[in-house]
Amino acid sequence: MSTESPPPPLLSVRDLQTSFPMRSAVLRRTVGQIHAVAGVSFEIPAGGTLGLVGESGSGKSTVARTIIGLEKARSGSIVFDGDELTSLPKASMRRVRRQLQMIFQDPYASLNPRATVEQIIAEAWQIHPDVVPRNRHRTEVRDLLERVGLNPDHAERYPHQFSGGQRQRIGIARALALRPKLVICDEAVSALDVSVQAQVLNLLEDLRRDLGLAYLFIAHDLSVVRHISDRVAVMYLGRIVETASQDELFTRPLHPYTQALLSAVPDPKPWGKPAREQIIIGGDVPSPADPPSGCGFRTRCWKAEETCAHDVPELTTRLELHPAACHFATELAGAAS
Repeated sequence: MSTESPPPPLLSVRDLQTSFPMRSAVLRRTVGQIHAVAGVSFEIPAGGTLGLVGESGSGKSTVARTIIGLEKARSGSIVFDGDELTSLPKASMRRVRRQLQMIFQDPYASLNPRATVEQIIAEAWQIHPDVVPRNRHRTEVRDLLERVGLNPDHAERYPHQFSGGQRQRIGIARALALRPKLVICDEAVSALDVSVQAQVLNLLEDLRRDLGLAYLFIAHDLSVVRHISDRVAVMYLGRIVETASQDELFTRPLHPYTQALLSAVPDPKPWGKPAREQIIIGGDVPSPADPPSGCGFRTRCWKAEETCAHDVPELTTRLELHPAACHFATELAGAAS
């Protein structure tokens, strides 16, 4: 009896590296490189959601900007829906970018303050006129506004006339205008109040179910990531240090950095439970311009030994559970149960 092979992932990132030159103040010569992304690999299936988490400066947003083409990869592979994006000609990239959209962190800064909501959303159809004919722009804009929970009659208003949560819904409508397959959410709810965050997250979940969208969801708030993600990847200093299903990563973390992040998540119902171990990470995040040798986390890790200074730990399955990049990975059961 023949067995069908699983479908290829919608997005496959392999050993992605992105760096920025450091220039001297006087002669503007390149004197070094800032390794913002240093060998990141992951996959997102059609209709799935990968949560990418880590402290500020870990390289999450640079990964997103490199995938979508706002930054140039130094090396590695980005395959989206069968196309290798790192070597795709500009004309072909324009076609692919219709299927690959982004929701930015600041809903006000990402919207043109001089354009109405209708103009902001319909701009995508002016660039890609085959998606929606011109005589359908007004109707389609109002349909999109209604889908994201806004009043269609407000299409003639300007961004400053909306609240923060409403502006982010406009950003979501703009991202949906080209009917994409993958949406990159770069800290899409971090600037919103908690109650508004819940509304936007529920909206994103409904859109994924109704439209079959896939998400790369970038955040530093682990409770938000747990709400929306199928799988989670944890980044530190330009590398992924642990990846697992949402349930397993939150209940059985292996990497010391992940364990420390989870220990800082407040428990909404602490009564009747044993006190969790509080893990405090000392020191500061090293500079990506001069990262530590060996394991990047060793300068702040309480488990670090001499081998950590010489050998870079591979992201491989540990304790027969899931991949973690730590020589001394141990299970910490019930971290955020």
